[in-house]
Amino acid sequence: MIIDTHMHPTNIVDQAWRHDGTPFTGERTLEMMDGPYMINGKPRRIDMGCIMPPPGNSVWQDGMRGGREGIRDYMSYITHLVTTYPDRFIGNFMYNPRFGPENGAAELRHHVKEYGYKMVKLHANMHAYRPDRALDWLRPVLKVCDELGVLVLIHTGDGPYSIPTQFYPIIREFPNVNFILGHFGVQTGGVYCFEALYMILDSPNVYGESGWLLQSRIVEFAQQMEKHQLVFGTDSPPNEPGMWARELEVLMGPPPQGMNLSEEHLEGYLGNNVAKLLGIDPTPPPRDQEEAQLRLKSSFATLENPSAKSAAEMRA
Repeated sequence: MIIDTHMHPTNIVDQAWRHDGTPFTGERTLEMMDGPYMINGKPRRIDMGCIMPPPGNSVWQDGMRGGREGIRDYMSYITHLVTTYPDRFIGNFMYNPRFGPENGAAELRHHVKEYGYKMVKLHANMHAYRPDRALDWLRPVLKVCDELGVLVLIHTGDGPYSIPTQFYPIIREFPNVNFILGHFGVQTGGVYCFEALYMILDSPNVYGESGWLLQSRIVEFAQQMEKHQLVFGTDSPPNEPGMWARELEVLMGPPPQGMNLSEEHLEGYLGNNVAKLLGIDPTPPPRDQEEAQLRLKSSFATLENPSAKSAAEMRA
């Protein structure tokens, strides 16, 4: 299957980025996920997406409630989507320590236990804290991640608070927690991709997310990393998933643009690597055009009737 680790559906206009047009709802996200996208000559869809609110929607604004109630408010639409489309969406809890570190930890536990959330997102820039100094703000939620096996996605790639190595102290303190460096250290304010690479090479519990990374660096870095340490994430919207999938597909070609990557390892990058981290059974790529078309038909049936198929049926 293909799993996008980084998606931001919303029922209101993004409060930070102020994207033009109407809100990019869960239903619009599903239509985008269904594509189809041509990968290795076969039509494919994004089978599952790890979803979280746009980070700007989790920043306190006048009129918002505080504490645990405020957290539930900004997470409510994501919870609606993961309970409505459980075969397509995986909950990612947006952690803002300014609503209270203990409140955030308690709400992460609640969302994992009650709604099956499997990830937590840290965005130190949007929430304005220095991660290497605010360890007391991070420890409560990381302890829950350690206890419950929750995967951590970290926004990286811009200063002053989202330079990858700023998260090294908390990563080293929790060696049993798996961390994904979102954007592979590339974002609006800088290109810290080599920092991210060396962290991945140095730490078996650190993974890199492919989206935003320059294509030539993907080729260079993938040859040095363990095959299971790269995952597919697009940060959509505003990004379009197909272009980032294509950047991974290029790896199947010969050098210098590619690295003669096998179809099995491409499938790992596109979804099976993160599936294992999330406790989801990995799957092989479709064997031929006929099987690819059958998988696409199942996606449209589920969109029309969200309860039509179980996760096990979809995987089959």
